[in-house]
Amino acid sequence: MTETRPRSWLSRKIARITADDQTVLAEELQSHVHSAGSEPVSQCRRGQVVTVTGRLKSVVYTPRETVPTLEVELFDGSGSVTLVWLGRRRIPGIEPGRSLTARGRFGAFEGRQVIYNPWYELSAG
Repeated sequence: MTETRPRSWLSRKIARITADDQTVLAEELQSHVHSAGSEPVSQCRRGQVVTVTGRLKSVVYTPRETVPTLEVELFDGSGSVTLVWLGRRRIPGIEPGRSLTARGRFGAFEGRQVIYNPWYELSAG
């Protein structure tokens, strides 16, 4: 039987120094998710009302024939979810690199994980 020991301070520092930027970003975002009391995107299930926290990777205005949409990709270190605001062309403060917390019903559309018209709160900085 093997015993798993907590990694030492030095081994954690070495792992962090040698990790690529995406791994470091994912770890930082995951620690923020836990401290904010949000659920990791990877653990959210269709139909649940969820609260997710992360960083915006992209912001896209998608003109439609009937209703324009503003779509943003929120990455939390465990996965991504698309936040969709129907009828919006722009929301002040919603821009790539910004951190926010969103709450709404988790769903799927065209193979993507989505939350439509979520309640949101922008994070400082």
